[in-house]
Amino acid sequence: MDLYLPIANLPVNIFVIVGLGGIVGLLSGMFGVGGGFLTTPLLIFYGIPPTVAAASSATQVTGASVSGVISHLARDTVDIRMGSVMVVGGILGALIGAGLFSILQAIGQIDTVIGILYVVMLGSIGGLMAWESIQTLVRMKTGAQAPPRKRRHHPLIAALPMRWRFYKSGLYISPLAPLLLGMMTGIMTMLLGVGGGFILVPAMLYLLGMTTQVVVGTSLFQVLFVTMATTLVHSVTTKAVDLVLAMLLLIGSVTGAQIGTRISRRMQPEYLRVILALIVLIVAIRMALGLGWRPDEIYTLEIR
Repeated sequence: MDLYLPIANLPVNIFVIVGLGGIVGLLSGMFGVGGGFLTTPLLIFYGIPPTVAAASSATQVTGASVSGVISHLARDTVDIRMGSVMVVGGILGALIGAGLFSILQAIGQIDTVIGILYVVMLGSIGGLMAWESIQTLVRMKTGAQAPPRKRRHHPLIAALPMRWRFYKSGLYISPLAPLLLGMMTGIMTMLLGVGGGFILVPAMLYLLGMTTQVVVGTSLFQVLFVTMATTLVHSVTTKAVDLVLAMLLLIGSVTGAQIGTRISRRMQPEYLRVILALIVLIVAIRMALGLGWRPDEIYTLEIR
């Protein structure tokens, strides 16, 4: 059953798009990640233009984050002050990303840049995840104990001026640190259509030194508002948001997340991380090959 996407300017099979959203939702439920960093590559593999894929993925991440934020607010596991600073940084980053997006689009290099950034990002994240997971499995087999992690912020964070108290996170640091972190994720969200949680969570733990109880909730809080702002900026500037595509993805992801959650309860988390690392690396390799393959049609026509 085909449906015409008005912004992507091509017909797609409804069940395929819902299925792609279901795959991302399944991974989200199984591994506890937003899955936005896989949505854009999967859409590109299917044939959706990279600009539309990135813009529409951000919209889908917004819808998928609402229930998570509500749940964490109800459990009082969100540092509103810290999250608000990161939201401001994220909105500034989204505006900067919009300028970069427009420049790259004007010179005809946005598709290539999106592909290269995904290869670098997924390759590095997948490699680090795989290395950490393998070390964990080796410790499980040998019975060795993991070294305890000291909860403290990075020395560079401590050197920043104008400190604030973030009581819920248990920190006394400069707001410039979360502001810059939010700005970085805002730029990434604008360019790649990702929520940024897979970078935010480790950075909040190992750079800012936040308590683990509020990290996930605060990350989702920032992701929700920044993806909302990114969707608005994309709609006004690039006009690449395809709401029909985003809704189909959201339908699939909501269903897939429920199934993934049930599967995750029956598997050990160590093995889940290994599987996720392999999936991320496979997608990165496929993206890299796509950048080097000669397309069937070298030239494309775009109606403006």
